[in-house]
Amino acid sequence: MEELVAYILQFGNLNKHQIDLIISKVKEIELRKEEYFSEAGKIPRQVGFVLEGVVRGCYYNNRGEEITRCFIAENNLVVDYVNFESNSASAEYLQASTDCKLLVFSKQDWEELSHTIVGWDNIKNKMVQKCLYQKSRKSPVISQDATTRYLEFLENYPTLTNRVALSHIASYLGVTQQSLSRIRKNIK
Repeated sequence: MEELVAYILQFGNLNKHQIDLIISKVKEIELRKEEYFSEAGKIPRQVGFVLEGVVRGCYYNNRGEEITRCFIAENNLVVDYVNFESNSASAEYLQASTDCKLLVFSKQDWEELSHTIVGWDNIKNKMVQKCLYQKSRKSPVISQDATTRYLEFLENYPTLTNRVALSHIASYLGVTQQSLSRIRKNIK
């Protein structure tokens, strides 16, 4: 719980009463590896905060290939916020890449905080902006060669290489697993 409080307090000040209210609205859940936090075709109904593990955002392209768009590790929000806010069906999946522990707000509780805590909307907007930035690709990867993309991946996600499936990393980089294995071998 301290991790969530520390995360929120990066974006604004809250008193003990407000913090206690936020904590009362959250519940802890566990996701097993491969389980979904939210799914394409369904309306996202919760906002999560990753305590342990890694969640990935992914979708299927028009050829039916799975594409990993982002990884969300500990101490970050996880939500398909655009569709959460607009009550519309998502086009992508948020899936546990590892076993995960999350703190979760229901949509009702998340909205209730806006009506109860003065300044919550400002804090929430800053958290959501960070979340959206992390979900967007960090650079125009297509214009870079695969080795450069992998080196940038290592820079952006230094702790993930031994925690998530190589197939997910390859998908994120837009290369085959064989190419990724070659790149990794050449870098060592």
